[in-house]
Amino acid sequence: MLRALVRPSSFPTRSLLFSHSRLRLRTMATANTPDFNKPLYTPLAELDPEVKNIIDKETWRQFTGLELIASENLTSLAAMEANGSMLTNKYSEGLPNARYYGGNEYIDELEILCRKRALQAFNLDPAKWGVNVQPYSGSTANFAALTALIQPQDRLMGLGLPDGGHLTHGYYTAKKKMTASSIYFQSLPYALSPESQLIDYEGLAASAKIFKPKLIICGASAYPRDWDYATLKKTAEKEGAWLMADIAHTSGLVAAQTLNSPFEYCDVVTTTTHKTLRGPRAGLIFFRKDLKDAADLEKRINDAVFPACQGGPHNNTIAAIATALLQAAQPSFRDYAKQVIANARTLAETLVGHGYKLQTGGTDNHLVLWDLRPIGLTGSKVEKVCDLMGITINKNAVSGDASAQVPGGIRLGTSAITSRNMLEADVKVVGDFLHRAVQLSLVLQKEAGTKLLKDFVRVATVQEEGKEGFAKVRALREEVSAFATKWPLPGVDVSALTKPAGIHD
Repeated sequence: MLRALVRPSSFPTRSLLFSHSRLRLRTMATANTPDFNKPLYTPLAELDPEVKNIIDKETWRQFTGLELIASENLTSLAAMEANGSMLTNKYSEGLPNARYYGGNEYIDELEILCRKRALQAFNLDPAKWGVNVQPYSGSTANFAALTALIQPQDRLMGLGLPDGGHLTHGYYTAKKKMTASSIYFQSLPYALSPESQLIDYEGLAASAKIFKPKLIICGASAYPRDWDYATLKKTAEKEGAWLMADIAHTSGLVAAQTLNSPFEYCDVVTTTTHKTLRGPRAGLIFFRKDLKDAADLEKRINDAVFPACQGGPHNNTIAAIATALLQAAQPSFRDYAKQVIANARTLAETLVGHGYKLQTGGTDNHLVLWDLRPIGLTGSKVEKVCDLMGITINKNAVSGDASAQVPGGIRLGTSAITSRNMLEADVKVVGDFLHRAVQLSLVLQKEAGTKLLKDFVRVATVQEEGKEGFAKVRALREEVSAFATKWPLPGVDVSALTKPAGIHD
């Protein structure tokens, strides 16, 4: 299985064989290797078969199933190689040419290259924009940006979580401040228009006039439409607020110029790198360099990342980011982004064709938000059934939900299945699978006799006399697996895959 993860898709050239031979020699212990160092040269399958088996099972799950979580994607073989490289060994607190540790000349070269590629991928002028490529994730990037831009207990506004916002945009409940963005700052959510289910820009402006935020955050984790950054900029300028865009979900589509760009209007832009950008799991913070106090803003951003919010950067991940950004700047990536959107629209049309309700009625980007309340189901139940059939989705709040803890919908995304080469006709098949999963969920809910999730799960996973839901779940699982295994999986030689021990059928 380990060989399958690194085997080229075609027979290797002589030079590659030579290179692989040298690698094997370097990874072998010698007669002079002391016993206490021999584990350093032992392959994972031999040293830790338990972890190896878990990796094999996850590889099999991804190959035999359909990944439809909107915040997930499948990164490239090249990015995996960079992420698993020797760079993991190096400590490099600080910035290029200003490190706390020595031996960072090549790490400096790498980080400078990654910054350059980040600006190139988003078509940004280096005289007007800078970027910090060290954040470990989108959440740490967001909190570092908040730390740099505003003071504790200053006011911010972000889209409310039940309307598609993100936890890091100031989310709280009546009983609890949920994240650092609400614990350390005062936040007021803005909302969608109840009629159109689009961002209520007029309502946002009216609230900002009263609340007087120091920062307005635009961006979402479950909003299927594009953003009007120009209108948000007018509101921010009128109230003297910073305007920050969190494009974690849409950054790949923005880089490909298939969605509106926030860079013309925002002061700071944050993103993850593992969603539509199709890189490793990490974050970026872009900041303007053409403002009055640009030098101060750059220093505040850099100081907020390190040492305020995290330690030394993960250099192996920065290498993988650089590789992903190189890919994102290619014409082929724009074709990929266009196909992601086309697939999302096809998925939306397929579901609407089956009579279902979608928030906003469709999509402009990579995701679809499906409202299950009209048919009497919860997102938790449909997520569970889809898990059992090999379709990975996530329950999600929809506008009007009383609580994000009891979501009335599910969120779907097409980035990962597009990375497996699926086109519109294939997405229609996926949409039909989802329709059948929902209809099966209604059968299971009836057979459970209650609306409790535990009873629902029981009839879905245990064969009971006189009940047919369990058998239907297993039959649909076989259909999904047969469909999913027709497609490649980036970074894996699927022709060499075999079912590992311990898979739950």
